[in-house]
Amino acid sequence: MTRSTVSAGYAGALLDFAVSKGADRTRLLAAAGIAEGDLADRDNRVAMDRYVVLMRTAKDMTGDGALALHFSEHTRLDAFSIVGLITHSAATMGEGFVQLSRYRRLIAEVDIPGGEDRFHLARGEDGLWLEDRRPNPNAFPELTESALSRFVCEVRRHHGDLEFVKAVEVTHPRPPHAAEYDRVFAAPVTFGAARNAMRIAPSWLSAPVRRPDGYVFGVFIEHAEGLMARLAEGRTLRGRVEGLLAARLHKGPMNMAEVAGELNMSQQTLYRRLKDEGASFEAVLEALRRDLAEGYLSSRKLSVNETAYLLGFSDPSAFSRAYKRWTGASPKAAKG
Repeated sequence: MTRSTVSAGYAGALLDFAVSKGADRTRLLAAAGIAEGDLADRDNRVAMDRYVVLMRTAKDMTGDGALALHFSEHTRLDAFSIVGLITHSAATMGEGFVQLSRYRRLIAEVDIPGGEDRFHLARGEDGLWLEDRRPNPNAFPELTESALSRFVCEVRRHHGDLEFVKAVEVTHPRPPHAAEYDRVFAAPVTFGAARNAMRIAPSWLSAPVRRPDGYVFGVFIEHAEGLMARLAEGRTLRGRVEGLLAARLHKGPMNMAEVAGELNMSQQTLYRRLKDEGASFEAVLEALRRDLAEGYLSSRKLSVNETAYLLGFSDPSAFSRAYKRWTGASPKAAKG
């Protein structure tokens, strides 16, 4: 079984919020076993068990038992996660929910038995319910708190006049800060229930998202697909190398020594282990750039120059030469 993770952007946002509430940043990081550098790139991953310690230590340091609720209430998902950018760029709330379900592992990896979606819409005799099907939720009820309140607070923040939540059910016992549930959800809450879910207004699904941006939506979907592939391929060293390169290419090319350092191994070890998988660093970089280039150009959302810089080329002409070497055609021709 792979080790569950959360995005560095998500962990970093919680850290910043806790610090704003009075927690000591250095002590909090040390307690969670997280290095400051681990959070520098929001697309990096932080082990879930360290995130749990981060959350609970932050609660202790701030004296705020409802910290998970307040974290969702006072932070914007689109400020620290590509998933927020995607959902807020969809045409309707329902479409945004579909994209959230699709990419939710980029925020927090949670494996659901049978491969089902974590967040599920279920219609019953009493209405439409949005369920969080995370297994063993009471081991970390703070994740339930932050997830359900994130839905409510994001909707309220971007569409305050929209009818949304009508009732809330959670599986964990009534906490000392239960009064904050009443305030944040503004709906009846049942503790010790059989599921974690919210009864919502069906009209929410068709409500338009204010100021959707189709261009941003398309570009970020492509980037998120790359990050999803990174998670899926993380079992192989080649997949880990591709993930590092894909997340950093826009900042300029990384050489083999830099990648080896990021992976906490020597350059010789990286060379040998890639060779064992039938690959080389140069071949992985070349193939990744070619695949991304073809995807970016075929989408027609990015110019040749934008594509060149996203792939780490300092000069668009160098990218054009490389693309012609790869495909026999110019990038302008590929765009049509």
